[in-house]
Amino acid sequence: MFRLAHISDIHLGPMPKVSWTRLLSKRLTGYINWQRKRAKEFSPDVLNGLVTHMRSASPDHVVITGDLVNLSLHEEIEQARNWLNWLGNGKDISIICGNHDAYVKGLLEVAIKSWQDYLIGDDKKPVKNYASFPLLRRRGPCSLILVNTAVPTRPFDATGSFDQAQAEQMEKLLHQERKNCRVILIHHPPFANATTSSKRLIGDHLFRDVLGKSGAELVLHGHTHLDTSARIDGPDKPVPVICVPAGGQEMGGRKPPAQYNWFEIETENDRWEISQSKFGYRDQNRKIVQLGETKLL
Repeated sequence: MFRLAHISDIHLGPMPKVSWTRLLSKRLTGYINWQRKRAKEFSPDVLNGLVTHMRSASPDHVVITGDLVNLSLHEEIEQARNWLNWLGNGKDISIICGNHDAYVKGLLEVAIKSWQDYLIGDDKKPVKNYASFPLLRRRGPCSLILVNTAVPTRPFDATGSFDQAQAEQMEKLLHQERKNCRVILIHHPPFANATTSSKRLIGDHLFRDVLGKSGAELVLHGHTHLDTSARIDGPDKPVPVICVPAGGQEMGGRKPPAQYNWFEIETENDRWEISQSKFGYRDQNRKIVQLGETKLL
């Protein structure tokens, strides 16, 4: 049995001190949003408690589906690197970037370079930018396929991008790894009507077309900060598409409190079996409990 843990949308705090001159971009609206809402709704203590509980269960691998930072400041990117080093090494942790990690032009490349150990593929080719994806990381029976939808966008726009080149490479990897348990990591939800138009995935139909032809065993995403489960039709069975609430979300906010998902993966009679357990906060006592269990495959 292989045990895979999933967290997302870390939004590490506290926010580093930043001069107003560095906010003369899309960062200004993000900074105002942080001060008015996110700084109150996200807590480092909540995140630390969640991660400590997750680590105590000794997962075989941890995946993080984007938004480690808030405004993609250089200081935030370095802060996230230090946090990842504390959490573990690149052998045991895989990440992808989210829209907040690519908040302004040129910073996706900075984040990728800083977090290289946690997203470089098994081929060891340096990861440089959007065009470097998708990537393959084999861990135990799983073939983790890392997709990048993070691109810089205009103010009040949090859309992601999945283009034809990524679709073609993802299809090749899904076919190549068809004997393994194929788990796709993506930040933006790839199913229709998953979120508002300003936060949607542009090119989501390309993603679904590939899954319809090649299939997969599991898709994990973030972005919405919600506890959701959907399905996308594959060639022989629907593919589970799972989101997890944000890792530092306080209780009593607009979105569900912090949670991590735990997947147990094994084979039975040449078929993959995947069960999902949810762990998170239930009340103001900040005690983490099991919130549910589901058999996905």
